[in-house]
Amino acid sequence: MITVMGRPRRTCAGYTRRQLLQAGGAGLFGLTLPRVLSAAATPSLNALPARARARSVLFVFLYGGPSQLETFDMKPDAPSNIRGPYRPIAARTPDLRICEHLPRLAARSDRYCVIRTVNHRQNDHNGTHYIQTGHPLPPAQRGADNVDATDRDWPAFGSVVEHLDERLQRSRSFPGYIYLPRRLGHMAGYNINGQYAGWLGRAYDGIAANIGKRHATDNPFFRDCTDDELDFRLAGLDPYPEVTLERFGRRDSLRDQLDARRRQFDHSPAVRDFTGQRARAAGLLASERVAAAFDIRREPARLRDQYGRNLFGQSLLMGRRLIEAGARFVTVAWDLAVRGDVMGSWDMHAGLERVMKDHLLPGLDWGLSAVLDDLQARGLLDETLVIAVGEMGRTPRFENRGQQDGRDHWSYCYPCVLAGAGIRGGIAYGRSDSDAAWPSDRPVSPEDLACTIYHTLGIDPHAHALHDRQGRPVALVDGGEILTALFA
Repeated sequence: MITVMGRPRRTCAGYTRRQLLQAGGAGLFGLTLPRVLSAAATPSLNALPARARARSVLFVFLYGGPSQLETFDMKPDAPSNIRGPYRPIAARTPDLRICEHLPRLAARSDRYCVIRTVNHRQNDHNGTHYIQTGHPLPPAQRGADNVDATDRDWPAFGSVVEHLDERLQRSRSFPGYIYLPRRLGHMAGYNINGQYAGWLGRAYDGIAANIGKRHATDNPFFRDCTDDELDFRLAGLDPYPEVTLERFGRRDSLRDQLDARRRQFDHSPAVRDFTGQRARAAGLLASERVAAAFDIRREPARLRDQYGRNLFGQSLLMGRRLIEAGARFVTVAWDLAVRGDVMGSWDMHAGLERVMKDHLLPGLDWGLSAVLDDLQARGLLDETLVIAVGEMGRTPRFENRGQQDGRDHWSYCYPCVLAGAGIRGGIAYGRSDSDAAWPSDRPVSPEDLACTIYHTLGIDPHAHALHDRQGRPVALVDGGEILTALFA
């Protein structure tokens, strides 16, 4: 069972927000209930429109920084030390130069748009914050590796969506924000910024699966996974500092504890006002429908084969299941599996030619093609925005820190794929220079992407719909423009 321990404390104003959250307990979904919001501190939602192009978002995060020159912006006429080892092939999009090792995506390019000019100045892996929140990384102590998430960070898109859905009192029968196959960085021992709710509060961190690996140097993204390994049962039981989680047992025991703990706060008006919220969230804990959605074994073997049996492909399939079940924002991350492995993810500092050909490009080609096919076959693509992007690209020069078979970090011009939710398929937006180093026209910022994501969900990206840590109303996105030319 989960045991909530610690000595209760009061302030002269009553219970603190943290105490109220602890009263709800550490939820199975990484939620802390009840979510108590002060009406006096709630920004106006009048600026949020109701019309939406998309019901859900599938955010495919290619952590590490895929090379533009080996994926969607090849430069076959550039010098050999720029163009790299691969050739482009014909696609259904006339102006798209796509890699020979992405044949399935080339055959489906009429279903998606490629932005070739995403750019920002955070030229390292902390671009994870920028690309998942639409805001530059704020200053904070971020651990020895300078990548840790903090409560000063801006909230991730999924956290904002879940928060606004709650405040708009939209009835939810399924978790809103979900991260697959595990928290970003956790498999390699990091806790990477950009994926959490930050100053919005841990109650909106979303939920995450907790897929592991066989041993310290295992990379499940590079091999087929067994059903025993693909256990997408939910994580999210990380305690607050004052909470000890001794063990996780039966769901009924958990709910009994939460009920007992809640009764200690029965005299708090804030808790009484939000009893209904807690009841709905507690209902999710016991939902057979939620449990069934996370069981990938219910999918036909033939369909699972089409996605690829590696961890990325099966996580994409799980993402489709969760969106079909009612999730609003699902992130599927192709993550770094082994700490320090320069040839084990999209962060290709070395071994680029072999690893991209054998693992990265085929995995992306099979998985992303399959999820586009699957969503379309089920009638879900029109109401789901699919976005595939990394936090940066790679250097134009095919050389990295003295090694001749790799590329270093390059955030100044790189691609992003969008599909569904009214996105015009078969177009390439923006153009890079002759070396795929800088935008030649139509540069796209993370703020532009953020505006476009919120817009598809019917949310005004410039509405002052949140309060920051100082209680000041802030816009969801500071600047940026909706990329209206992408929509039919």
